[in-house]
Amino acid sequence: MEKVESGSVENGTLADFQIPAKKLNVVFVLGGPGSGKGTQCTKIVEAFGFVHLSAGDLLRAEAKSGSESGIMIDNMMKEGKIVPAEVTVKLLEKAMKKSNNDKFLIDGFPRSLDNRELFDSVTGIEPRFILFFDCPKEEMERRLLGRNQGRDDDNEDTIRKRFKTFIETSLPVVKFYEEFDKVHKIDATRTVDEVFSSIEPLFQEFKRTGSELQEELVQAILPYLSCRLGALVHTPFGFDK
Repeated sequence: MEKVESGSVENGTLADFQIPAKKLNVVFVLGGPGSGKGTQCTKIVEAFGFVHLSAGDLLRAEAKSGSESGIMIDNMMKEGKIVPAEVTVKLLEKAMKKSNNDKFLIDGFPRSLDNRELFDSVTGIEPRFILFFDCPKEEMERRLLGRNQGRDDDNEDTIRKRFKTFIETSLPVVKFYEEFDKVHKIDATRTVDEVFSSIEPLFQEFKRTGSELQEELVQAILPYLSCRLGALVHTPFGFDK
């Protein structure tokens, strides 16, 4: 969808981050905590050149910043509560603005119908489709308690709160998009490779072409070339010593 002008919130924070007017392809990735969203997003990025934006990671990074909003986010996440939609959308929009890509996996978002409505009104972007990782609560809890990522919210009490929040606020988002036939439900109980094999066909239209790969290579080496050219300019006779 073509990007429309961003809305604004207090202090103009959202208005400061205008996304370029170009066609952006956005896929929302939803599923309960521990359903394997992050693992599969990594594989999709590698295979199809998407940018992976994790709403949770962005919020956790802000929570550690020590800012006033960061402290608020930290307290809410420890309670397993939904962070205000304005905060989450602001962080997502800022991350998209910084990227030169036009393909985004937005992981763990929208977390509520309010999130969905605000994202739509602020960005004007309609998701191409929604990936929903369907996994039993017992399996997700086993995975969360078994992983060792040093996350403050990977404890039994907070996990239960996160499950409750997901069921009460995120599942209605899935049901909303089901009415528009935009949800691809994925059986997340299988192995990582089996899950990816069922996802891969959904992204074939986004498969990177040779020219796209070439452009990525150019973008990767431009900073190095600029640095080297700068060094030559400041070297006598234009040559390195």
